[in-house]
Formats: sequence, C-alpha cells, structure tokens
Amino acid sequence: MVFDVISDGAIGHLGIALVFGLVVMVMVYTLGHISGAHINPAVTIGLAVAGEFPKNQIAPYLTAQCLGAIAASFTLLALFGNHADMGAALPRVVDDQRLTFQCLVLEGILTFILMFVILNVAINAPDKKSVVGIIIGGTIAVESGFAGPICGASMNPARSLGPALASGNFTDFWIYLVGPVSGAIAAVPAWQFLRLAKRKPERPRRNPRDRSQQRNQPTKKQQWKKKPANPPS
Repeated sequence: MVFDVISDGAIGHLGIALVFGLVVMVMVYTLGHISGAHINPAVTIGLAVAGEFPKNQIAPYLTAQCLGAIAASFTLLALFGNHADMGAALPRVVDDQRLTFQCLVLEGILTFILMFVILNVAINAPDKKSVVGIIIGGTIAVESGFAGPICGASMNPARSLGPALASGNFTDFWIYLVGPVSGAIAAVPAWQFLRLAKRKPERPRRNPRDRSQQRNQPTKKQQWKKKPANPPS
C-alpha cells in the first residue's frame, strides 16, 4: 500500500490484494513445517480454542507476530516516510459517516471464513498438505480484493497494529482487534460440527421388533427327495 502511493497507483488495488495472498502463501510453504506460519494472532487464538495449539505458547507467538509487524512498519517509515498511513486498515467513510459497525461485522465475517478454511485444510485434511499454502493465500487474496476498499480486510490484529503505531492513526483501531479475534473463535464450533458430522455418518434406522417384512417373505424349506419304490421283479 505504501509503494502503491509512492508509485502513483502503479500496483493498483487488485495488485495489493494479490501481493497479500502471495506473501502468505510463500510464508506458509517456507515456515509452515517449522512454526506453522501463523503470522496472525487471530489464527493462533482460534487454533488454541480448537485444541490444535498449546495454550502455553500463545503469548510467545502473539509477541513475535506483533513485534514483526511493528518492525516492518517502522522500517518502511524510516525508508520512505509516512504514506497512506503506512497501510493502516481504516473504515471507509460514506456520506461523511464512518462505517465503523459495518466494518466490525465485515472483519468478523472475513476472519471467520479464513479460520474456517485453515481448520478444514491445514488441520482436517492431511491429503491437502501440498496445496494448503495456495488455498490459504488464495482466500486472503480474494477477501482482500472485494473487502479491502471497505474495511481494509485486515483479518489480522498484528497487521493492523504495526501500521497504526508507525502512522499514529488509531482511528477505530479496536474493531481490528475485536472483529478478527471474534471471527476466528466463531469458526471453531462450525469446524467441530462439520468434523463430527463427517466422522459419524447417518445410518438408516431399523426396528428389530418389526418382523412384518420377514413374515411376508416365503420361507425356504429343504425338500427331501423320496427314494423310488423297488420295481417289481
């Protein structure tokens, strides 16, 4: 977003959304086998709620994620100055009214979808390990493509924290904490329900006392052949 402003829009909105998705895809394939490549506090919290991540590692992961985002934002600030609020996620203003509530709900929905995809692809489908980065990165690119102009499509508290600190713009910053975390947690019971339904397929019920069908079926009796009588001599 900073480079797009510096280059007078050479990257474009769809280019920004594509870069978001591609960066996540690369990091998943690079660090997924080492740390899981969460890079998102909402995802870490969601995985912990789902029982797929140790709770004693939540604090170290959240600290590393936030420090990484802050370091990246201040590096850009030192190199190029404050442009586009350093890429801060901000609610869109329509008719002089900021869409705070709408963006809060939208951030929750976007993160719900992202977390639901991660749980079903990275956790619940070991056969998709080879394409997990493409699916997750593609999800982020698509969501950023259509929701970015409205709410910024952060889906990541750390991604919002870094630019907010570097630019000093904390306008409605709270929705980028509450929305993503709430959406990630809400995706967990939906994933658990789907996994439970997959493990226990419904079987047709049979009433053991209903023997009407058995009575209507003809019984097979063993037929004994009689020996022919001795012919008269």
